[in-house]
Parts: sequence; C-alpha cells; structure tokens
Amino acid sequence: MTYSIIARCPRTGNVGIAIATYTLAVGQYCDGLLSQVGATMSQASVRQVNNGIGLRLIAQGLSADHVLQTLVVNDRFPSFRQIAVIDRHGQAACHTGTDARDWKGHRVRPGLVAMGNVLLGPQVVDAMVDGFEARPSDHLEDRLLNALELGRDAGGQSNGTRRMPERSAALIVMSNQDYPKINLRVDLHDKAIDELRRVYDRYQLYADYYTRRDLEPSTVPGQEVFEESFGGQTFWRP
Repeated sequence: MTYSIIARCPRTGNVGIAIATYTLAVGQYCDGLLSQVGATMSQASVRQVNNGIGLRLIAQGLSADHVLQTLVVNDRFPSFRQIAVIDRHGQAACHTGTDARDWKGHRVRPGLVAMGNVLLGPQVVDAMVDGFEARPSDHLEDRLLNALELGRDAGGQSNGTRRMPERSAALIVMSNQDYPKINLRVDLHDKAIDELRRVYDRYQLYADYYTRRDLEPSTVPGQEVFEESFGGQTFWRP
C-alpha cells in the first residue's frame, strides 16, 4: 500500500522520488537514483536488488523499456511488483503486476512515473501527475512533494474498507553530485506526509547554510549563531 512519483527534470538532469506508504521506513528502499543517469523504483512487494540492477543497466545506455523488461523477465514473482524506470534521456516505463493489491496502477509521462497500490482509486495517481505538472518552473523537489500531497488529498491509501494512514514517507533528489541534493525521511509518524512537509519547510531555512559550511567552512558561523536569525528558534520540537 504505497504511492510514489519518480521524475527527471529535463532542464537540470536531476532525478528524484517522493513516496508515502503504510509500511515503516520506506526511505531505505529508495536507493534507485543516480545523478545525471536515471531513476528506478520497486514497490508493492519490494525486490530490493532491482534498483541496483536497474541503475547499472541505465548507466550502460539501455533504454527505460529495455531495463524494465530485463527486471521483469529476471524476476520469479513479477506479478506482485510495481517497477518504474526513467532513463538518462527522460524516457519512462512502468510495470504493475496483476497480483499487486487493488486499486493498483500507474501513469507514465515523459520523464515521469506515478504509481500506487492499495489505493482509493485511479484518482490518486492522476492527482499526482496533475500536481507535478502544475508548476513546471519549480525545483524538482517542490514539484515532487506537491504531487505527493495531492495524491493524499485525492484519497491516498485504502484497503477497500477503510482509509490507511501514511506512516512513512521520503523525498530524495539527486543533482550533479555523487550524493543527494536532498534526502528527507519520515520513518514512523501518524501523518507522515504532513511531517515530511514540516521537515522540508524547515530544512529550506538551513540548506544554503549547510552548503556554505561544506564549501567555505571558514566563512560561516556556528549553527547556534546562525539560528539567531530565526529569533532563537532551534526547531527541536514541532
């Protein structure tokens, strides 16, 4: 019972994912992003080796369709998976197995895959696509998080009898470095998407400071001094 959106920005080549689920600590499964190369994600019944295999194939220059078919053919249980792939050219492909729990499905656009299982209905993935495409000039991470929130607002997860809460969520974007531009995770929370938004908004206040501390550490004050610009708020509590 998961919904996610993976995307590639055609302007920057950045790739990213926003994901929410009833499962705990979903961020640990979101290692299918490679800077300036592509993205892949496996969900429903997760096959953890898929992301590594997929990225290696994308890096070799194989198309999203070819990579997806390779992952499906070499899987003993593909009918239980959802697998998405975006290659370095922004071509996208997705597989939703027949044994993934309903409602399940996906939408594919250039540089974009929205998919989910155990959802209220197709309106959830449709809302994610609409949310992502609504603000094309925004940073990739803003578009991804906006899409996730609209998927939640369209009904999110439902097992057919009741609404299922999002207990974990993640937002990860790779830029042109070998490490994430942003990697924010909520591992266990009653309203994981709300908490992810709260963390994201507060992290934005620190983002430039952390970059400067990396590149020019001699020019930046200690963190507690920097936080004085927020009126003394250290944000330890919600």
